[in-house]
Amino acid sequence: MVQQGIEQKPALCTFFFTVSGMRIYTSGEVEAVNGTDVRLKCTFQSSSPINPSAVVISWTFRPLKGGREESIFHYQQKPYPPVDGIFRKRIAWAGDVTGSDASIIIREVKFTYNGTYICQVKNPPDVHGAVGEIKLTSENFCFSLS
Repeated sequence: MVQQGIEQKPALCTFFFTVSGMRIYTSGEVEAVNGTDVRLKCTFQSSSPINPSAVVISWTFRPLKGGREESIFHYQQKPYPPVDGIFRKRIAWAGDVTGSDASIIIREVKFTYNGTYICQVKNPPDVHGAVGEIKLTSENFCFSLS
C-alpha cells in the first residue's frame, strides 16, 4: 500500500511466552491394610525456584462411594492437620518443601478412608497446573494356619 509516497509494509511481530506451571507426581493407586499407617506420596516440580515461605499445599479427599469432597490437610510455612471430621488426629505431615515433597501419612487406615486423595501445590508465581490424585483402597489382612 502506498500513501503519500511512503510505502507501508505490514509489521512482523514475534512474541515469546514462557510457559510456567506446576507438575505433580503421585503413585496413582495405593493399597493399605486396614488399621495400618500409609504414606500418600506427592512430589512436585516447579518452573520457579522453591520459596518455602510461599509454598501452599492442599490435600482433599473424595469418598469412594460418593459424597462431598473435603479438605483434609493444609500446609503454609507449617502443617495444619484437620481439627475435626473423620481425619482428625489421623493425618501427619511427611513432606519436605525444600525437597519438593508434599507427602502425608494417614494413621490407622479405615475402610471409610477408601477414595481419592488430591494433592495440590502452589509455589508463586507457579500457581497453575495439574493436581495429583491417589486412589486409596484398604483391605483386611487375613492369613490361615495350615
